[in-house]
Amino acid sequence: MRTCEEPRPPNGQSPIALAAGQSEYGFAEKVVEGMFIVVNSITIKIHSKAFHASFELWQLQGYSVNPNWQQSDLRLTRITDPQRGEVLTFKELTWQTLRIEADATDSGDQDPVTTPLRLITNQGRIQISLKRRTKDCNVVASKLMFLLDDLLWVLTDSQLKAMMKYAESLSEAMEKSAQQRKSLAPESVQVSEPRFRCEPARKKKKERTNPSASSIGQYFDKHDMKESSYHLLISRLDLHICDDSHTRESGTLKHGMLGGAIQLTFRRMAFDYYPFHRAGDACKHWVRYSEAMETRGQWAKKLVGEFQSKIEKH
Repeated sequence: MRTCEEPRPPNGQSPIALAAGQSEYGFAEKVVEGMFIVVNSITIKIHSKAFHASFELWQLQGYSVNPNWQQSDLRLTRITDPQRGEVLTFKELTWQTLRIEADATDSGDQDPVTTPLRLITNQGRIQISLKRRTKDCNVVASKLMFLLDDLLWVLTDSQLKAMMKYAESLSEAMEKSAQQRKSLAPESVQVSEPRFRCEPARKKKKERTNPSASSIGQYFDKHDMKESSYHLLISRLDLHICDDSHTRESGTLKHGMLGGAIQLTFRRMAFDYYPFHRAGDACKHWVRYSEAMETRGQWAKKLVGEFQSKIEKH
């Protein structure tokens, strides 16, 4: 993989559906989703103008699960609501070992003496939830959870500085990609939301007389993703930062002053990112919602109202 200066255009319709000669969510999609994938080893190399990195995974498995993240009958791994015209699917990826390594490139701005950044983790898994439209298989919303168990990471101060530079070099490309996603997000929202708000009275009456349709709608609502989100959860993180300060004289490496070290331990550390959330919108569907967020939501809604009033005046 190689980072690009400008983000690529969206992929469009599902290639599986196009190859099968269909435009809607159908048999071909269900067959591919039902596959159980096992890969003994996989290596991903990423090249950037500032650094190059590699990801190595061993004993990778990918399979479909039910909404409770358990392997079961494949018919229970998707929820289709004909009234909304949407389908929910659930996937899980697991692996035994993950190795990440990053190093500065010759043309980068990093110090040529920097030590490569390495991270080795044991078992982990990724839980993926997708919401797609059945008419064209386009993804409306997604939820990705990256779950890690105990993690030990030893970093030197030079590696920590290098990691910050790597992140800084990627920030520009990530920002452009985020702007592209945000510009395309309102289109999917406008397509999916009116079905809830502007249903004709005749259809509502049919739903009331059809108990199976109402039960499917309730089950769909229970596991629905209101907006796209990305989550990272680490059960325990032991982070060791060591000082490797040194001076270089006459081509030989000599140690300078004695360095120090710091150890940080985090338990149940979580990061939640909602890239498409609008200011002032409700947060009750968030993973770690609390009453404190409700107070913050009222405060944010007030600020948005003041901002809109100022814009209207100008």
